[in-house]
Formats: sequence, structure tokens, C-alpha cells
Amino acid sequence: MAADAAVSAPAWSGQPIVVAGIGAEGWSGLGEKARAAVLACEVVFGSPRQLALLPPGTAEQVPWPTPLLPALAELFARNADRRIGVLASGDPMFYGIGATLARRFGASALRVFPQPSSASLACARLGWPLAEIPVVSVVARPLPTVLPELSENHRVLVLSEDESTPQRLAELLRDKGFGPSVMTVLEQLGGPDERILTGTAAQWLHPPGDPLNLIALDCRALPGARRDTRLPGLADTAFTGDGQLTKAEVRALTVTALAPAPGETLWDVGGGSGSIAIEWCRTHPRCRAVTFERLPARREQIAANAAALGVPGISILGEVRSELAQMELSAPDAIFLGGGLTQDELFAECWQRLRPGGRLVANAVTAESEALLLDWFATFGGALRKFQIYRGEPLGGFTAWRPHLPVAQWIVGKPAG
Repeated sequence: MAADAAVSAPAWSGQPIVVAGIGAEGWSGLGEKARAAVLACEVVFGSPRQLALLPPGTAEQVPWPTPLLPALAELFARNADRRIGVLASGDPMFYGIGATLARRFGASALRVFPQPSSASLACARLGWPLAEIPVVSVVARPLPTVLPELSENHRVLVLSEDESTPQRLAELLRDKGFGPSVMTVLEQLGGPDERILTGTAAQWLHPPGDPLNLIALDCRALPGARRDTRLPGLADTAFTGDGQLTKAEVRALTVTALAPAPGETLWDVGGGSGSIAIEWCRTHPRCRAVTFERLPARREQIAANAAALGVPGISILGEVRSELAQMELSAPDAIFLGGGLTQDELFAECWQRLRPGGRLVANAVTAESEALLLDWFATFGGALRKFQIYRGEPLGGFTAWRPHLPVAQWIVGKPAG
């Protein structure tokens, strides 16, 4: 869950909050209705750059505090009896403050005056079809968040943190085998200082420019570069660790059984290398995961794997029962039991915490843990299946089938009522 969505505020009781998008062209680019609405405000919030675009004598101008999100509730409560205006870049509902305010106060509390978003302007300049282009924001987010979108001949827009983002992104692309990708940096879109720079990630020589920029990627991979898709079943070599890894074939079947949907949260109990949680989160940018792992060294490898595969936001906690005894977590939509099945009361604790209508999947490789699956199946229903993976490996001058340990799997849904 996004940080600014996690806090709920009372419904807004003041006058409608004016939220005006303002582009790089400044005050002159606003429509007549937007200008009139801003001029009628008694106080206007925005970044120093945005406030400097207002004409002289416009209300009281208040720069956003840092950090912003924790201060929002008090800031608006203190000014609730005044006509409030808010300035945003471009479209306030596109990765902007407008979406944050709507979550806190409700849509009816706002009067939003959007301008073309940076994505709209970039696609207009490049001739790209906006509806088909994914957008990744690395504003206050780790740069590896871009990684799940990388694939051959794929186009992506990246919203930059600042002027250093293009160079850092070029380095990341080179490290991941995407050095031939074409990068186009679009600065100050729509303004008098608009500038467009192009080059490949492998030979990005442009010095840092304007902090207000967006990067258009036309992805190209080197021959032989590993192909990491959003579909579950990444190569085992995509993960590092001590060998505690759900193998690719079983992982694909497991994540499919967990059935991730956008915005849902998974608890991965017995994280190991973090592969299940990572694959869950890669299926969609809004999927979230909490992984529980007892050993500190494995928690470190989960963090490393999550960053390397573009989902650094996974929450990594210690032993599950100890953690749940000390903290409150929102009920998950799905739980994977990949380890510790024979621990007393582990299943009961997880089942109690799972939200009504949620799913639980448990994998077993030992006779003792498999017996537990049979007992739980007899009590709670669901579905049982068992599979064994064989991989072809060299044997002398021939190829032999090498079996992996058979895996029993239990899939069950918690009644919604």
C-alpha cells in the first residue's frame, strides 16, 4: 500500500480545494477558469518553482514542507477556514498531489484543473501511442523499480527524480544487458526552455541537465542477455543465495495457484531466497508482499534479490510468529507456506490472519509435512496436487533425466462469509 494511501483523514469540511496543474510554460498556459480559481484562493500551496510562476500579489504562498505526507493533515486542518489552492505539475492526477488529496479527502473535496501530463507531451513529441506506453515513476522510489518493464523492443516512460536520473538509469541499463537501448531525455516539456537529448545507454555522454525531465526508453538487449518477463518462472540463475530456492517450474505453478491481482498483498512464510514474493510482485506494479524469514543471512539475500529484480519495496521480516506477536499487519489476500509447516500452530495462526475470501497455498517436500497437508485438506477442503520435475542433464555423451524432489501442494480458499 502506498504510504500516502495508508493514512485516512476525515471528510473535508471546508470549501473545495482548488488543484491546478501548471506546466513549464507557467501562468500563461492555464485556462481562464483555472486562473480565476487560483486568484480567488486565500492561500496557495506548491513547490518553490511552481509558486514562482504565479503573478505578483497572488494570495499567501506557502511552499510544501519536507517531508510532505506526514504534514498534510495538520497543514490542511490549520487552513480549513480559508479558500485553499494547490499547484501541481501538469496533470495533478498523474503521479501528482491531486491523487493524494483525493485519497485523503475524497473527490468531492477537490476542483481539479488538469494540464497535459508530461507523459502526454512526451508521446506527442515522439509520436508514441500514449495508451500503449507504461509509465514508471522513480520520484522518491528506488531506480530498480524500472527493471520489470525492460524487454526487447519495449517502450517505457520514466519520470525522473532529478537531473542525475538519466546517467544513473544509463548505468543500470548497461549493467542489466540493455546498453543498446535508446534513451531520450525530455526537459522542461511545454516551456520556453524545452530541450530533447538522445543517445544510447551504452554511450550516454550528456552531462546532467534540468532537474525537471522525463526519460523515454526504447529498450534493446544485448545478444544473450537474460530474459526476465513478468510471468512467473524466472530462471533459477536470476536469484542468488544459499540454495534455498523454489525451482522455476514449481515457482511458476505456485505463483499461478496464489493468483495475484493488482493491489493485492502476499505473505510469504519461510522466504528463503524470496523468489515467491519477488515473482508475485513482478506480476503487476501494484502487487505487494511481506516475506518472513528466520535467518538474517537469508533476509539479506532476499533484499539483494528483490533489488536486482526490480521490486525493492518488499517488506522483509523475521520469524513469522515472533513478528506477528509484536506488530499489527493488515490481513493479506494470499499466504504461501513454503517453510516451517511442521511448527506448532503456524498454519492456524496464518489461517486466522488470512482475510475472508483469501487464498492459501502450501508446498511440502517431506513425508511429515505432506501428512499435514492431507490432514488440513480433510478439514478445510481445497485442492491437492503433486508433481515432480525432471530436467535433462548431460550423462557422458548422452542426456539423462535428473529428478528433483517431488512436491505436494495444497490450494485452499478461505470462505468469504
